[in-house]
Amino acid sequence: MPGDATPVSEATLSVDSPERMRELGRRLAKVLRPGDLVMLTGELGAGKTTLTRGLGEGLGVRGAVTSPTFVIARVHPSLVGGPALVHVDAYRLGGGLDEMEDLDLDVSLPESVVVVEWGDGKVEELTDDRLHLLIHRVTGDTDDDRRTVVLRGVGARWAGEELGAL
Repeated sequence: MPGDATPVSEATLSVDSPERMRELGRRLAKVLRPGDLVMLTGELGAGKTTLTRGLGEGLGVRGAVTSPTFVIARVHPSLVGGPALVHVDAYRLGGGLDEMEDLDLDVSLPESVVVVEWGDGKVEELTDDRLHLLIHRVTGDTDDDRRTVVLRGVGARWAGEELGAL
């Protein structure tokens, strides 16, 4: 049943700089495939967009990956024949991602990698399979770049995936 959040694969990683967060995104891109949903959770400034920039680099997509806050969603087509990257800021989507159909995205979501920031409580019902990344600052000091990233693979898609190897 969509929404069941029992992780089948989980890992906790330490990231000590924005460059390392971006590198994590590049490594993660190697295990992603069309139709994957990646949900990013973390406070403002945690590194969600930085990680997504790395994903875009790893997927070989066109265009600079920036926060989609004011446009809600950005589509980055592949330059290398792979899946497009759909980067969504769900903060302002009140009714969940069913509203994405109203955004007139010129892309097939099942053929894309979809990354959703601020998607808690909004995307869980879309699919049985998703990768949920929780990004935490190690300390309350905003000048400290250290983060703990918990990767939780939910659903059959992520069974057996060695997330700790990232």
